[in-house]
Amino acid sequence: QVQLVESGGGLVQAGGSLRLSCAASGRTISDYALGWFRQAPGKGREFLAAIDWSGTSTYYADSVKGRFTISRDTAKNTVYLQMNSLRPEDTAVYYCASRTTIATRANEYRYWGQGTQVTVSS
Repeated sequence: QVQLVESGGGLVQAGGSLRLSCAASGRTISDYALGWFRQAPGKGREFLAAIDWSGTSTYYADSVKGRFTISRDTAKNTVYLQMNSLRPEDTAVYYCASRTTIATRANEYRYWGQGTQVTVSS
């Protein structure tokens, strides 16, 4: 079983940056893929980015491509989401999730963190 804990959320002005962290325990992140999702009030869970078990393949949603970067540190068993050029519409609860192989749909992920709030002010 995998436990995931997100951190790094907060309040930032439009155009600013944040780096979210997803600390994993229970298994090494080299054993599975990790994805980042977000959910705004009244909306479904939206895929943002994912990285495969080897760390060599990444996928991004068009809405964040060029602004967000997913990366990982195997020594810290942590995956990151660097978010630049933030916009008010990026305001949401951000989640990390894991599964065996890389995927882009939320219902394909088995393990989820509790989420971290990101608020972007205009």
